[in-house]
Amino acid sequence: MLPVRRNLHFNLNSSSVSDWHEQGPYLTQFINAMSIFFPEGERYFIHTVRQYADRVTDPDLRKAVTAFIGQEAMHGREHDEYNRLLTEAGLPAEQVEAHVAAFLNLLKEKLPPAAQLSVTIAQEHFTAILSELVLTDPRLIAGADRRLSSLWRWHALEETEHKAVAFDVYESVVGRGVRAYMLRTTSMVLTTAGFLGLVLFYQQRLLKADDQRRRTDRQSRGLGRFVNFMFRSPALLPRLAMPWLSYFRPGFHPWDHDNRYLLEQMSDLVAEAEGYRREAA
Repeated sequence: MLPVRRNLHFNLNSSSVSDWHEQGPYLTQFINAMSIFFPEGERYFIHTVRQYADRVTDPDLRKAVTAFIGQEAMHGREHDEYNRLLTEAGLPAEQVEAHVAAFLNLLKEKLPPAAQLSVTIAQEHFTAILSELVLTDPRLIAGADRRLSSLWRWHALEETEHKAVAFDVYESVVGRGVRAYMLRTTSMVLTTAGFLGLVLFYQQRLLKADDQRRRTDRQSRGLGRFVNFMFRSPALLPRLAMPWLSYFRPGFHPWDHDNRYLLEQMSDLVAEAEGYRREAA
């Protein structure tokens, strides 16, 4: 199965992005912070895979790399639009994105190519776990309008579709030995801690910038709902744990967990996006 580059537009509304999750502002801004991370993150992923593209000899993997790059570019474009709307809503998306860019540029400058790619495959696995939850539990994006919901589900579907591409490149060019294993697992620990830490930091910046969230009573209730969401119901963090730990098996491969059945949703999603295009015409 090869990934497919899809040129979809979701034509988000400015009113749909700044305060949308039914669980309140903390969860809204947590997910918005991830959106701010994505455009620069996707460009980093493309960079790390592209560095090794000419060393990939398997013809199917070469095609998959081309599709991976195309999909990540489309994700970056749509989240750029999402983030522009956050800026128009008065949130510091541009400043936060500049911070993300500086951090990822530092990784490019300081890490050798193999270590850069190990960051990508770790983050791709983490994203694939989140994607499955988005596609199987509607509570993760509850309250989003139909366009925003479609964007998140499309992103999750394509992350699922290409979840093994960067990993296969890594095994092809870095290898499967002890050193390759130690590099990829160490990167998973550091990448997970760094990503979650930065998203939480950016979440707080978004909350502070939103004047409507400054009221103490609403902040307090929103924080309680956020903690409950993360640890009790739907218990996002505990549900991430076992799939995350699977990455540390020496023989791990992303398709050990075969969830291709989720891709059956893609045709309906494409039809939704075509409908948004016609509405905007």
